[in-house]
Amino acid sequence: MQNNTMQAVQAAVACDKIQLENGLTVLVRSMPGYSGVHAIYGTKFGAIDMEFEVNGKHVTLPAGVAHFLEHKMFESEDGDAFSKYAKTGASANAYTSFDKTCYLFTATQQIDESLDILLGMVNKPYFTEATIEKEQGIIGQEIKMYDDSPEWRIMTALFGSLYHNHPIRNDIAGTVESIAQITPEMLYDCCKAFYNPGNMVLAVAGNITTEQVLAACERANLPAQPATVKRIQPQEPETVARERYEFKMQLSKPCLGLGFKETPIEGAKAEIICDMLTELICGGMTEFYRTLYDQGLVNPGFGGEFLVLDGCCCFLFTGETSEPETVREMLLQRIETLRQNGVDEEIFTLCKNQSYGEMLQEMENIEDSATALAGSFFRGRSLTEDIEALASLTKEEVDAALQGMLQPQRSTTVIIWPNKEEDA
Repeated sequence: MQNNTMQAVQAAVACDKIQLENGLTVLVRSMPGYSGVHAIYGTKFGAIDMEFEVNGKHVTLPAGVAHFLEHKMFESEDGDAFSKYAKTGASANAYTSFDKTCYLFTATQQIDESLDILLGMVNKPYFTEATIEKEQGIIGQEIKMYDDSPEWRIMTALFGSLYHNHPIRNDIAGTVESIAQITPEMLYDCCKAFYNPGNMVLAVAGNITTEQVLAACERANLPAQPATVKRIQPQEPETVARERYEFKMQLSKPCLGLGFKETPIEGAKAEIICDMLTELICGGMTEFYRTLYDQGLVNPGFGGEFLVLDGCCCFLFTGETSEPETVREMLLQRIETLRQNGVDEEIFTLCKNQSYGEMLQEMENIEDSATALAGSFFRGRSLTEDIEALASLTKEEVDAALQGMLQPQRSTTVIIWPNKEEDA
């Protein structure tokens, strides 16, 4: 990429970054002329953080605590945060993933008031036995809803088949049995370890100034809560836990999942290569995908994705297919052909340009901009670093990576078959 173009791209993803004295990272992308603001307050605490030491105290959690805590953070002694947001007109939400928890809102008015709610809701956690028991029932119903989703079931089955011990084997929401073990003490321990400013980010994008955001942080008066935290992950062998797993659900068509377990990677370029490989293998621009689709073997949602976490790295190819065994064999053959012949130069260039376009397009939308900023914090690098890594990426580097990745001996297959009653 030419220097002038690179400078233009870097300018397009620029933001203000401030590290407050209490340790909080503040990222702001002012977008004058836009009508709204999107804010994300996130912590590096997710579903895989199930064992840790905080200030010398050893804590072991049942599955689902991070997600459970996300729900409880909206409650306080002086009312529910959603009720407060209703008064400012903001649309609020939250989510928990494997490695983070984020609280967010979008608003077009009373921005300062909504920021005060966002920063205040996790500052004074409030848990009692009674409120926890009530939430256990609510989340129990949510878990049962996920059990009816074939997309969710095939992903959790893939993780359980790829990994022996890593906590990614557990559902993010946990199970009805695991969340029944949650106590107020557990939740307070998690707050002490992970809900402190030094482990958190405030990412804001839209019609707002950096000064406004910093003023909100000052009003919140978030205290520095230094905590010595050591995350503990179980040892994970290189082999997959099981090579094949099949079960039945009420479906109209079978679902296939093909997963590959990889050695954990680090760095922007390594992650970009892995992301690109999913597109180069069966993305919509490939002749392989068109063959699958034209022959009626897959639906439009069939595709691949890549996931990297602490102690975990894997590729997942999933979707509906009337012939799962055939598609599985075609995918394995496709990967081997690319390994032998190298990726197509034209498709590589198209994928690279598409990645540029997606990065820049994200910054034209307030929700995507704030999400991208928060994501840079969780990845531990700036958006500029990602762009520079993409700019320097070559086809030869992708080909070299493919020689060691996506090996069939480190793969697992999951198939969900329709559970239809036989015709009388």
